[in-house]
Amino acid sequence: MSTAKKDYKRITVKTLVDMKQQGEKIAMLTAYDYTMAKIVDRAGIDIILVGDSASNVMAGHETTLPITLDQMIYHASSVVRAIERSLVVVDLPFGSYQSDAKEALRSAIRIMKESGAHAVKMEGGQEIKDSIKKILNAGIPVMGHLGLTPQSIYKFGTYSVRAKEEEEAQKLKEDALFIEKMGCFALVLEKVPAQLAKEVAQSISIPVIGIGAGGDVDGQVLVTHDMLGMTHEFSPRFLRRYLDLFTDMSGAFSQYIDDVKSSDFPNESEQY
Repeated sequence: MSTAKKDYKRITVKTLVDMKQQGEKIAMLTAYDYTMAKIVDRAGIDIILVGDSASNVMAGHETTLPITLDQMIYHASSVVRAIERSLVVVDLPFGSYQSDAKEALRSAIRIMKESGAHAVKMEGGQEIKDSIKKILNAGIPVMGHLGLTPQSIYKFGTYSVRAKEEEEAQKLKEDALFIEKMGCFALVLEKVPAQLAKEVAQSISIPVIGIGAGGDVDGQVLVTHDMLGMTHEFSPRFLRRYLDLFTDMSGAFSQYIDDVKSSDFPNESEQY
């Protein structure tokens, strides 16, 4: 398949399906604020995910569960104001869609109306079918998410690789087909065996974007703060660090402190 990179002026859900058909990999990163989103968008990223990982990265919570719908809308609004090209997808937070389809629709509508985002992402398969259906029927694009679903962390009890056993792997395959059939435009697979992820990607026509799911899927997603080396204590196997910003920023802060303490900053050229 071709790996040529086509120049898309604006990424849409249709663009992503076209990219899969043409064999072009999809690059996706997270952003939660205007400044970071502007840099990520200008770099040419295809999808910006306003992830509920903001609960960990921005707010310091242990899990993604505490973040609220209002907080997700705040982060998403900041990101949308920055972008010119990327597709912006926003996580529906825990408790805003799981058990009540009407509540799910209200949550999705609020995200779309109040933030200006382009799509929502939901964790789970057939167990949330009513919520997915109601949101799609309202004309809101939905990205699915299977495998390790962090909003269910207390059910799993661990962040280890999912679907290693045949029964769970078979359910994941069925859920992936179901998500495609429902009309979702893409699917995230998190922390599943690479061979399983490859089989899923080959079995459905919508793009499969992996995080810890091997290289034979249609795209990849990472948390930006992780790949920049800001969260230096987090080192899963799937993470490639492109910078060591923790070290660089720590050095810059230390230098600034030294310069202020020694009266080196500001110098004559740095004042009026």
